[in-house]
Amino acid sequence: MYLTGEALVGDGTEVAHIDLLVGDKEGAVGKAFANALVNQVDKHTPLFAVITPNLVAKPITMLVPKVSIKNLEDATLIFGPAQKAVAMAVVDSVEEGIISKSTIEDICIICGVFIHPEAKDADKIYEFNYEATKIAIKRAFNEEPDIDEIIKKKNDAGHPFYK
Repeated sequence: MYLTGEALVGDGTEVAHIDLLVGDKEGAVGKAFANALVNQVDKHTPLFAVITPNLVAKPITMLVPKVSIKNLEDATLIFGPAQKAVAMAVVDSVEEGIISKSTIEDICIICGVFIHPEAKDADKIYEFNYEATKIAIKRAFNEEPDIDEIIKKKNDAGHPFYK
């Protein structure tokens, strides 16, 4: 069993869209986590969420870029503001009690991170990814939204990239 979370925050080319899985290191998410690290995909390099080099977030968290990293500029945005934003959101979630300290060595998080190819503003990328990750984590641990909310809103909800 594992938890899932999703959040979209921001606007323009700096918009953040986070999809994440939280699960036991010995379970399906743990296996996917290890496989992602050892079987890297060209232009979608997974990376640990670190606050700064040598200060990894716990529970151990891996960012997986959803958009191809094509150049040094793209790499700097994912390995800079996005990486730190996700790490800070994870650690702040532990500090705030959303994630229990007693579980941090037993679970891992895989976090799909969207960085628009035309994004430029590192501060907005940080802000939006931090907020989206915090929301996605909260939703995962609270198992939100529940099915009644989904059914209630499904016909009235608009999609930002489709009618």
